[in-house]
Amino acid sequence: MDFAAARDSLADRLARRHDFSERVLDAIRAVPRHEFVPDAQREDAYADRPLPIGDGQTVSAPHMVAAMCDRLDLQEGEETLEIGTGCGYHAAVTAELVGAGNVYSVEYLESLAETARENLDRAGYGAVSVRQGDGHDGWSEHAPYDAAYLTCATQSIPIAIVDQLRDGGRVLAPVGDVNQTLVHGEKHDGTLDREFLSGVRFVRMQGGE
Repeated sequence: MDFAAARDSLADRLARRHDFSERVLDAIRAVPRHEFVPDAQREDAYADRPLPIGDGQTVSAPHMVAAMCDRLDLQEGEETLEIGTGCGYHAAVTAELVGAGNVYSVEYLESLAETARENLDRAGYGAVSVRQGDGHDGWSEHAPYDAAYLTCATQSIPIAIVDQLRDGGRVLAPVGDVNQTLVHGEKHDGTLDREFLSGVRFVRMQGGE
């Protein structure tokens, strides 16, 4: 398979179907998704759908990754927290937008965290920081963040993540259990102003009490 051509075709399809910014589409064109999925899934890497990555987890469909990056309006140099590294693909797309050294990602499963580090390094995004831990706790060492997002569904946006946002910072998260809604929040004077967006379907967040 010509992966570069498949990647361009994917970005072209997304451009026709969605009103994503050129910056986000360029990020989708740049990141080799086939380097982030298991060998058995490589031929399907540029299909616009979730793919299994092991341990009961999935990598989100490219249109969802693009939609989340677009909604957060990520800009170069913004310190960004990701909860749920998975295989590292979403972090790589984010790195194209803000710079790899500005991405901090927390993965609950050590096996996935290690695989993500390997994937990111191989694909040229080794400056992305990945640690194993409970995403409910965020990553306070590098706070405050300009933006944060969750790639897993939570019953409510964790307080620690809100606390670790700077004033004016944004967060995007799937909220709910069986029925999930993508929620966008912006922090002002310690309070999160929420906007409820579309219905979504993500794997459930692990950890917490």
